[in-house]
Amino acid sequence: MPDPDDSPVPPAPAPDSVAPPYAGAPVPGQPAVFAAQELRLISTLVALIGIGLFMALPFVLSVGSAVFLPLVSALILSIVLTPLAAELTRVGLPNVVASMLAVLLFVTFLLLVVALILQPAIALLDDLPGMVTRASQQIARLRSNFDWLNDINRAVARISGRPPASREVVVAAPSLIEQVAVATPSVVLETLLTFLMAFFMIESRGRLRRHLLLERSSPGSTRKAALLLREIQDRVGTYILTVAMINLGIGLITAVGAWLLGWNAPIMWGGIAALLNFLPYIGPLTMIGTLGLVSIVTYGTVPFALVAPLAYLGLHTIEANVVTPSVLGRRFTVNPVLILFAFSYFTWIWGAIGAILSVPLLLTLLATFDHLGKPNLIGFAFGEPLFPRLPEIAAGEEAAAGGGASTSQADAGQPEG
Repeated sequence: MPDPDDSPVPPAPAPDSVAPPYAGAPVPGQPAVFAAQELRLISTLVALIGIGLFMALPFVLSVGSAVFLPLVSALILSIVLTPLAAELTRVGLPNVVASMLAVLLFVTFLLLVVALILQPAIALLDDLPGMVTRASQQIARLRSNFDWLNDINRAVARISGRPPASREVVVAAPSLIEQVAVATPSVVLETLLTFLMAFFMIESRGRLRRHLLLERSSPGSTRKAALLLREIQDRVGTYILTVAMINLGIGLITAVGAWLLGWNAPIMWGGIAALLNFLPYIGPLTMIGTLGLVSIVTYGTVPFALVAPLAYLGLHTIEANVVTPSVLGRRFTVNPVLILFAFSYFTWIWGAIGAILSVPLLLTLLATFDHLGKPNLIGFAFGEPLFPRLPEIAAGEEAAAGGGASTSQADAGQPEG
């Protein structure tokens, strides 16, 4: 009789045949796990490199502003003037003449605007000593109404035993004329470089478009490049031209208001209001503060001094909440936090010119991310893919590969680019 202990022992199950912990739960294979870990590691490296480049970019662009600022300004300017050059080409002008004429028309318009603003401003400089005297008298008169606050402050200082305020040592800074004299050669050189590069970009738009579209190795990448170029042209060009027309209306209304109030140089005030309205949020606030200070000097009483800034505040409220959203629509609606971040970011790098270019550059980056994929940094911290739209984009390119080539070739033939 065989011993029960001598019965054959069943072999242990293989690791791949172990039952899942619960029914219906698939167990990923070892290669899939390794591929997911490798993709996660590569995405982490890409995110770290992108953050490092983002942090180092301001210093590079600031140090090399003499090179990068004219290039970026010319790029935005070429996007705006390309439709005008295309219309002149359709009329029958050669491409070189149309491109040169578009740049010259813009320069003429810019000089006209500057002359309309600077000429009255220079005339007002002659009255500057009188304005300073009147401003000092009005401020002293307003401060006399709040002498009780100074008495309270001195009483609190005696009670708390704080020492009296010490005198501050003020280091003499270069005068405005000295700063302008030093900065003029570099400004003139950068301006000439900007317009020259803008002219060559507009003149070579057809060749550049054909190079970007027809020399791609796959129909999917060609179609993506065509859509990206069209989206950037549409977003940036339409935004700048539409906002320029709206700001022109703001300037006209402001000039009429200054004329009705009896202010000198109403055209100058309208031009300043139109230019400052290109700066989101910060420009209108600056205009309101400027109108308030000038009103105090002009009228001397607080109720009359509030008329001009409150009127401009109402005008800006209607423009920002009714006119601009109805004209531009939701397609150009951008998160205000992104606008303020771009404004501070590019102002830190390039000053006033960076502030003007901040919104066009933000629209260009958003259009690029919409077509190439936005990095999901917040979701990536919680385990999601860094670029979740990339598989969908790849699938769409494969599906549209047949019709994408013909569409891209048709787009490449358009000279307006």
